[in-house]
Amino acid sequence: MNANPSRQHPAEGDESARLLSGTARDLPPGRHQFHKERLMAQIHDTQREERAATAAPGTKTRRFRLPRPAIALPAMVAVLAGAVVVVTATTGGSGVRDGGVATGPALTTTIGDASTEGLPQLLDEISLAAAADTSRPTVKPGQYIYIESKTADTFIKTVDDKSSLASYALHKRQVWMSPDGTKGWLIDPSVNDGPEGETLSLPDEQGNIREASLNGPSYDYLTKLTTDPDQLLAKIYKETKGQGNSPDQQAFSTIGDLLGESYPPAELYSALFKTAAKIPGVVVVNDAVDAVGRPGVAVARLDETSGAREEWIFDKKTHVFLGERSVQVKQLSGEDALVKPGTVNHTSAIITRAVVNGMKQTPPSS
Repeated sequence: MNANPSRQHPAEGDESARLLSGTARDLPPGRHQFHKERLMAQIHDTQREERAATAAPGTKTRRFRLPRPAIALPAMVAVLAGAVVVVTATTGGSGVRDGGVATGPALTTTIGDASTEGLPQLLDEISLAAAADTSRPTVKPGQYIYIESKTADTFIKTVDDKSSLASYALHKRQVWMSPDGTKGWLIDPSVNDGPEGETLSLPDEQGNIREASLNGPSYDYLTKLTTDPDQLLAKIYKETKGQGNSPDQQAFSTIGDLLGESYPPAELYSALFKTAAKIPGVVVVNDAVDAVGRPGVAVARLDETSGAREEWIFDKKTHVFLGERSVQVKQLSGEDALVKPGTVNHTSAIITRAVVNGMKQTPPSS
């Protein structure tokens, strides 16, 4: 999940917004979204950070899921390290933002019971199913990884100093990335300025060139990762040190990001689940539902700081990864008390994951 559900106190959020807004103003026109998507772990989630922009009078929104940065843009690092920032979003009187995602009431769900019972067996079965999957072709130079999902988010909307909980409606999100991670395209009406989407290709006008990492992996980078669970977990802890609300939660979220808007090679994909089994605090939620209503079983972990439980949802029979969501489990305080237990902070369902031969090309079934 593309994601870190950390929280800030309101004063800290306002300071982050001020810093982010100042950084955004220094960028060339039309490039705010480009840098945002690079900070959203490039291919995920992930699978998401909002830029400061001109708001409708008296309106601002705050999202609850801030993905880990994929690259270290100067002046943004301090703002984005594990923080939820208060940002503005342009909306019209009809409740439609930018490219056409309607807003509505907060997303909610029944909080499923969590248990460690059956966890090792479930993760072993998921790993075996992943290893037996022969539908993951090798990505060749000149091809693109295409991932289509349905996604929605809950946020705090403040109008004239009055705050309420709202959500962006479920909508289609499409991402294309080259295997080396230098070329890409995003179409997501909740973040793009227009229906055609925006480039994710590097370098940008500022000359920023990203070096692939766990928080911003390319397919080529993933092919070089160890598939030994102990070594892989050690690498995750080392490279994500100081990120997130705790080392264990960050490790869990990092693996979750690779399950979402990423395309791990078959052996690594199988190894990820054996690695997750070694993280303390991981549980099973037997009743979970993805963004499009498909029921499944979830491998999950509760972030004790934010009170949100990150859930990876799998088909109960085939163990195919369906999607992910963040469910609020604990009551928050202050303005964040609006986020009641049962609130779905973020939800995403993978619809299509394929290898295509051209940018913005989709497989026949899409």
